[in-house]
Amino acid sequence: MSSSDMNTITVIGSGLIGRSWAMVFVSGGYSVKIYDNQPGQAAKAIQEISHDDLSQALQGAFFVQECVFEQLDVKQSVFQDIERLVGEDIILSSSTSCLVPSNVFSKVQNRTRCIVSHPVNPPYYVKLVELVPHPETAAAVMDTTHSLMTKVGQAPIRLKREIDGFALNRVQAAIIAESWRLVQMTVLPLFDYGDTIYRSACKGALDHLDVLYHFVTNAPYRTHHWPAFESRAAEKASGCPPVITVEKRPHPPPRSAHITGPLLDGGPKQRRPCPSPLAHPALCLRIRALISSVVGQQDGVISVKDIDLLMSEGLGMRYAFIGPMETMHLNAPAGLEDYMKRYGEGITRVLNSFGPVPDFSGGEAAKKIVSEMCELVPNDPQHLSARIERRDQLLMALAKLKKDH
Repeated sequence: MSSSDMNTITVIGSGLIGRSWAMVFVSGGYSVKIYDNQPGQAAKAIQEISHDDLSQALQGAFFVQECVFEQLDVKQSVFQDIERLVGEDIILSSSTSCLVPSNVFSKVQNRTRCIVSHPVNPPYYVKLVELVPHPETAAAVMDTTHSLMTKVGQAPIRLKREIDGFALNRVQAAIIAESWRLVQMTVLPLFDYGDTIYRSACKGALDHLDVLYHFVTNAPYRTHHWPAFESRAAEKASGCPPVITVEKRPHPPPRSAHITGPLLDGGPKQRRPCPSPLAHPALCLRIRALISSVVGQQDGVISVKDIDLLMSEGLGMRYAFIGPMETMHLNAPAGLEDYMKRYGEGITRVLNSFGPVPDFSGGEAAKKIVSEMCELVPNDPQHLSARIERRDQLLMALAKLKKDH
């Protein structure tokens, strides 16, 4: 297909994402056609470019962007219908956010021209687009799609292969899980193993450490680290309410133990069942989630450059103004509870697929990551100082923007 023929893009689906893609492609200078299988729906989107007939909507298109419901059988059926009506060289792209390409395109005969182009909501403000290949996707298809997204003003990143959750949702899942967990932990009762719990800001810290350490190592934290804590407690005794006794215990309480310590509000002691740490697998995920990354696993799923773009042009655009909780609250029609009903199962699935804690210190993968970073920004004083100055200037501008709004 000659460059002169590469001017028309067809968008399948006229919902929020479909209309957003149409705006992006039109602003980039392309002719756009919108198709929706619900009579009259496409006309409600943009009257001049809408079609209720699929073959008419596909005529002359070199690139097809699918934006229908996030339901596997629906997407598979749509791509079967599209394939019957277009030539072999037409690129078929899906906007799916959580379905891997090998499933979405499983019923397409020529899968070399298939790719996922996953936008961030809303695409016309947040420029990041994840490009995720099918195992059979041709390199030329990835290159053409990358060039197209760049031309229309988006910030495309390439995944080297498909992975559940892609890159953005895996990083976002780690942030969501730990944010949720940290908020939730503040309302959990303290674990009092018979030791004195210092009243004030330090209240309960030792017990949380005990649970986390025991969960990961199967050994009580205090067996290894108690002397240091005991010494520091004595030093800080004047800054905390009086310490009565310190009763060292060799092991965490049995599963049938009860919580007898004060509640977080400092109220009277109550006896409540103390669940086993094994009942809270999220505690283990806490350690893995924030430091596991799709960079550096085997040959890597994404480059250092693109994983940084994922945050700076994707998640970070929203997080600069609203946090992860409000982000979720605004990303579902009925707010946070609705978001979790829609996506909670997928988030949990992605979190459960996280690998072990990476080796940050000197392994081959670590050396490769450091090398990639130094190619982007050499670690000599001149280059580092220039980037630091740029960072600070941008932060100053962002701070001013936030102050004015």
